[in-house]
Amino acid sequence: MLAFSIPLAGLAADADGHKAPAGPVILRVVGDIDKTNVDGEAHFDRRMLQQLPQHGVETTTPWTDSQDHYEGPLMRDLLAHLGVTDGRVNVLALNGYEAEIPVSDFYDYDVILALKRDSEAIPIREYGPLWVLYPFDHDAALLSEKMRFRAVWQVMKINVR
Repeated sequence: MLAFSIPLAGLAADADGHKAPAGPVILRVVGDIDKTNVDGEAHFDRRMLQQLPQHGVETTTPWTDSQDHYEGPLMRDLLAHLGVTDGRVNVLALNGYEAEIPVSDFYDYDVILALKRDSEAIPIREYGPLWVLYPFDHDAALLSEKMRFRAVWQVMKINVR
């Protein structure tokens, strides 16, 4: 498994500890979070997500034909940045699909919020721009139907409970 981290840099905090996005918002996190930046929510543009520590994983998925390299922040790092370390999240996709995921999954597995596949931004038509991606090749338990339903693509919103 290829993994790497990039230190959090350049993410200046406002009074609530979370900078407002400068570019188009691609992710909203709502609910039981400590850090907000827009009307009690945490909004992220692509650059903000890229400034979080990045993690890479080589994996196949049940929906793709090849092993690819995916990059993005670990879900546990994103949530910890917002003050979340336990509970559940509901992840909502652009097409209306929603999955409930226990935060413990993000500590049991190196689940990433994939921003890139093979060094390129993931287009909407190919599961992007954001994908809650489990490292399927690293544990056979992740190939269960239950776990596949938690791998939400076209992510637009996370509701923390």
